[in-house]
Amino acid sequence: MDIFWFLPVHGDGPYLGSQIDSRAATLAYLTEIAQAADRRGYHGVLVPCGKACEEPYIVSAALIAATERLRFLVATRPSSMTPTFAARLAAGLDRLSGGRFYLNVVAGGDAAELAGDGVFLDHDARYAQAAEFFTVWKRVLAGETVDFAGSHVTVKGATVPLRPVQRPHPPLFFGGSSPAGHAAVAEHFDTYLTWAEPPDAVAAKIADVRARAAAHGRTLSYGLRVNIIVRETEAEAWAAAEKLISKIDRGAIEAAHGAFRRFESEGQRRMTELASRADLVVAPNLWAGVGLVRGGAGTALVGNPRQVADRLLEYRDLGIDSFILSGYPHLEEAHRVADLLFPLLPVTAPPPAAQAAPDVAFVSPFGDLQPARSAS
Repeated sequence: MDIFWFLPVHGDGPYLGSQIDSRAATLAYLTEIAQAADRRGYHGVLVPCGKACEEPYIVSAALIAATERLRFLVATRPSSMTPTFAARLAAGLDRLSGGRFYLNVVAGGDAAELAGDGVFLDHDARYAQAAEFFTVWKRVLAGETVDFAGSHVTVKGATVPLRPVQRPHPPLFFGGSSPAGHAAVAEHFDTYLTWAEPPDAVAAKIADVRARAAAHGRTLSYGLRVNIIVRETEAEAWAAAEKLISKIDRGAIEAAHGAFRRFESEGQRRMTELASRADLVVAPNLWAGVGLVRGGAGTALVGNPRQVADRLLEYRDLGIDSFILSGYPHLEEAHRVADLLFPLLPVTAPPPAAQAAPDVAFVSPFGDLQPARSAS
């Protein structure tokens, strides 16, 4: 099991829906969390994106020198940049970090927020655009010079001379619960990432993606994104869950769910539906209380160490091997999860960083890349 943690680049705190004891996403605080995850043996950290977040590429670059083995799973919206520019960002972060860069592709989301970035594609068109975008992205990172004319992406003579450490390209994670999302990940991406729903629902999604991938002759890996509330006893864990939402009022819940329902996201619709139930315990130890006011991953596994570990192992048995966990506040909970859960799970240690081999023989004083000379 590759266990990732979460980097709260939008801020942190002990209560959802409240500014009480909140913490700003300063570089110093994010460094503390990243170094804690690095020292405790987490495989990496998810660095989310959005207009209320510090830019994840910048944050990840700032934390490379502060960490040694930690991988950065950087969220990005392909509709907000060109594929060649994104490929240069990927190659740069991968080379400078020694192969510690992964990409989490976010094709969907809030249409209003996307409109603010000048993106007016509808739901299915965003997935089609992502497929074309990463067709170009993968080819230029493999060393090709690419001419491509699609419905959404067009490039001519696209190249990325400095290639990444990870060949042919850094791993691509992709989430989506709609048929369009499943079709895109099955054909174009490496790891299908889902938010935590009851195990039977997750199993059905994995089965559909697996069958679609097989039709393309492909085999994917699978990941789960879930919050964790673990304590020494089950009673303490449920008390912590109730404390987490104790500052939320009904108006905040109604406002949040009104906003979520505007999203063109099947995954968000499913999270909001779980958080709208009278009973927020939607499966053994699976609680939808986080989704009362938080978009995205709205469920948490709640219980004592053995209970939470067993639930994670049940998801592992469905075929999931990457687990992206989080907890509030993220600094203290990173230590707690490592203390209480890691001894009960088959956690794989992240490999050491690699060194980037030079891809060009000479760089002129003016920055012009000269083709590498073949050995004679």
